[in-house]
Amino acid sequence: MQHFLRDSLLLAFGLLVLVGCTTSKKQAKDKVAVVISTLNNPWFVVLGETAIEKARELGYEAVLFDSQNNPSKETEHFDNILASDYKAILFNPTDANGSIVNVRAAKAAGVPVFCMDREINDTECATVQILSDNYSGCVALGQAFVANLNGKGTYVELLGLVGDNNTWNRSKGFHSVVDQYPDITMLAQQSADFDRNKAMEVTESMLQAHPTVNAIFCGNDAMAMGAYQAVLAAGKAADVQIYGFDGADDVIQAIKEGKIKATGMQFPKTMANTAAMLADKYLKGQRDFQQKMPVAVDLVTAENVDAYGSYGKKETH
Repeated sequence: MQHFLRDSLLLAFGLLVLVGCTTSKKQAKDKVAVVISTLNNPWFVVLGETAIEKARELGYEAVLFDSQNNPSKETEHFDNILASDYKAILFNPTDANGSIVNVRAAKAAGVPVFCMDREINDTECATVQILSDNYSGCVALGQAFVANLNGKGTYVELLGLVGDNNTWNRSKGFHSVVDQYPDITMLAQQSADFDRNKAMEVTESMLQAHPTVNAIFCGNDAMAMGAYQAVLAAGKAADVQIYGFDGADDVIQAIKEGKIKATGMQFPKTMANTAAMLADKYLKGQRDFQQKMPVAVDLVTAENVDAYGSYGKKETH
């Protein structure tokens, strides 16, 4: 009887150990880092939170890092990530050139990097770059701009961050159309760093220097809303057309109300979900990835705005 009890207790103990091992194994999820250029912009909040949500849905522990548009802060994040056994990085860079060193460090450490929305000027170190087709999106905006001005007028341009390729791809796409019309004149061009408050200040100065401006082309929606605030304060909201880019909720609403003329609708949720799914495939053994994956941009105007919500098309049931 004693032997039977002893053997039963040993068996029960063994089962508990096995269960404990299985439980601890389940708890030890692989970690995925989501590094975002700034969380001071609702667009990037959506990008980061969607990436986190998708990575967790796929079974990973996911942690969000905010670089605060600071390349040095971004480097600190990468140093911490590479020292902390993360298996992949879903990455929104602060600078097309400055961020290359961080991605190279990750590659050297065997950690794949999946760029979202913003690109780096290197085609070797990131596993995939998932990017909005900014150039084509702003070609469409440029065509709408010209049509609404009837091919004649003056405008100013608010650029985004000068170190971000998106800034220049958007500007180049826009100018590829508008510069073909000699009766449309650009009076000023200045960076407002994709920031709403800075855009308001820059626009106030531009309006003082150029009181007869007909339109403002903005490299993102945050700047478009800042420009609108300045135009409204100057009593010129009815006289100045404003164009943005992103598809932010407040701009979609402003288009409905006639405050903003048009925007380019990006799809951050698509980019974030794609990055997380590709990281999952990589970690499960896939290696044949397309280096750059473009995501189309839609032109949103008063004519089609009802089909869109915040950062995407409305779901139809």
